Amino acid sequence: MSSTKSWQRERDADHIEWLTLDKANATANVLSGEVLVELDSILKDLAASPPRGLVLRSGKASGFVAGADVKEFATLESESVAYARVSAAQRILDHLESLPCPTVAAIHGFALGGGLELALACRYRVAVADERLALGFPEVQLGIHPGFGGTVRGVRLLGVRTAMDLMLTGKTIRADKALALGLVDRTVATRADLDAAARKLLAERPAAHRPKLADRCLSWPGVRSFVKPQLLRQVERRVRREHYPAPYALIDLWAEHGAHGKLAYEAEAQSIAHLFTTETSRNLIRVFLLQDRLKGLGGRIDRTLQHVHVVGAGVMGGDIAAWCALRGFDVTLQDRAEEFVRPAIERASQMFAKRVRDPAKFAEVNGRLRADVAGDGVSRADVVIEAIFENLDAKRELYARIEPQLKPGAILATNTSSIALESLAEKLTDPTRLVGLHFFNPVAQMPLVEIVLATNTAPATHDTAIAFTRRIDKLPLPCKSSPGFVVNRVLVPYLHEAMRAFHEGVPLAVIDQAALDFGMPMGPVELADVVGLDVCSHVGQIVTRALDRESPDLTRLQELVSARKFGRKSGEGFYVWSNGKAVKPAVAGITAPPDLMDRLLLSLLNECAACLREGLVEDADLIDAAVIFGSGFAPFRGGPLHYARTRGITEIVARLHELTAKFGTRFTPDSAWQTLLAASRS
Repeated sequence: MSSTKSWQRERDADHIEWLTLDKANATANVLSGEVLVELDSILKDLAASPPRGLVLRSGKASGFVAGADVKEFATLESESVAYARVSAAQRILDHLESLPCPTVAAIHGFALGGGLELALACRYRVAVADERLALGFPEVQLGIHPGFGGTVRGVRLLGVRTAMDLMLTGKTIRADKALALGLVDRTVATRADLDAAARKLLAERPAAHRPKLADRCLSWPGVRSFVKPQLLRQVERRVRREHYPAPYALIDLWAEHGAHGKLAYEAEAQSIAHLFTTETSRNLIRVFLLQDRLKGLGGRIDRTLQHVHVVGAGVMGGDIAAWCALRGFDVTLQDRAEEFVRPAIERASQMFAKRVRDPAKFAEVNGRLRADVAGDGVSRADVVIEAIFENLDAKRELYARIEPQLKPGAILATNTSSIALESLAEKLTDPTRLVGLHFFNPVAQMPLVEIVLATNTAPATHDTAIAFTRRIDKLPLPCKSSPGFVVNRVLVPYLHEAMRAFHEGVPLAVIDQAALDFGMPMGPVELADVVGLDVCSHVGQIVTRALDRESPDLTRLQELVSARKFGRKSGEGFYVWSNGKAVKPAVAGITAPPDLMDRLLLSLLNECAACLREGLVEDADLIDAAVIFGSGFAPFRGGPLHYARTRGITEIVARLHELTAKFGTRFTPDSAWQTLLAASRS
């Protein structure tokens, strides 16, 4: 049996063909154009000389198939080119589905997007039931929908309600749910058990899964018109068609064709080809590649990291400790007394219970996080993270106590959100081991960690900080030490402009609605409540003073902080919070001032330009990555500086001049815009 560059073939004595994908020069399998062409050649050979059964499996330790090659998406310059690529892939999976022998996809780790579509083209699926398994259709996160037949095969296998939920949300599911839904036919305990389970399926040949009759009838022509409005309402609660057209296109596809017949596949190819050319998809693909760039920063280090010690059991410190334990580290959590640590441990246990369903594994994860009031864990830790309150003297005093206990090679990391590291390092015996690891709230949801480098931070400390950040599945963003670093630096003028509008009489909910209309996931007022008004107040003061900026009237903010109404974490801030959501008054019929959206947005963009000019990060793309992954800036816009280039830098500068004349010098265009303009013309 001949193999190809990425596929290894073996036909055993029982005439079962074992086809293993091990994409060359890659840590994870993706369905690149070359991989698919090779697969097509193999399938033609198998159709001419069929085995007794075919098993598709992965040769990668990481998982089955991560999806199509997203880097190739960026090269699709026209709708016709995209259609040709997608149609070719559809035909190849059709060949797999129509082989005259039973087929099994043997899945470990993950099967996502095109990888899951490949598995759906097999008659059976068997998967390893461990905590790493993730099955799903994340295409909506790229501004598209499944395009290799998934919109048809998914509904046919699971029914419209289940399949649409997976495709419209992009969420992944674990083994137990996948088995219950019929997405997989068998589960096994370990990867070593996959081959035997696949062989057993080929021998037994059970009937393929079908959704219940009640689910199948929802796709009947006369019923679809009643179901479509329900699906649309679910999507409309989350995103707008003009911002994210893909989920709406997916519903339109199903409503028109019911996931049935050749026309459904053809319509899927035409629909996704069009979506590839939309600004939303191009920008979301850009965001994916930015994420890939940050992931690629996590190089190898020559030592193993095992133990993390966190000082400060408040919301941030406790959640950092919990996340590190969840990601496999032994963690000790220190605070002044047991009464301060206990709530963080309890909160962590609740989080573990939601994410780790297996009782034995839950006990293992739970056991990795321990209270340590005495601070005995400092001397054993590879990474010590300080997460106490934002006070320079308090942090220095803490460092004076713990620095002598640090073992050789350990790094001292601070989660400060605003204090310059040079000030923190002044009294350290060895300032080279200090680095900033600035997490964002909520820790479990926000992917970014700013790796803040002081003048004296050693390269080895920097490398260890980045490697550690990747070990806990976060995105590292190296940046220079500066007031507010990058994310908080650009958010301060944005939030302050919201406060100015509020004191001019614009209702809070109207201010937030202006940001939502632009496409932000939440408005600046709600964002302040989520971050914590105490944190916003403190960081705002530090950044404003350090940069010699004029502060707005923050009387209302200070009143709330004095009353310990910090926002979501206390149950009330600018808004009252109920079940984790802000309770906002209705704004229907209230018109926002005409300049409001640009006042908010351009204050943020202008500060991004200033950060670029000061060299806080390497380039403009990293500014975009920081603000997207650290603050949730509207992803479909591609990042603040990318949005500026799309809108036109000349227009941005002209608008800033207009706002300067109308509202004051805070809108004076930064000189970096001229550099950006010159770069865009070259």
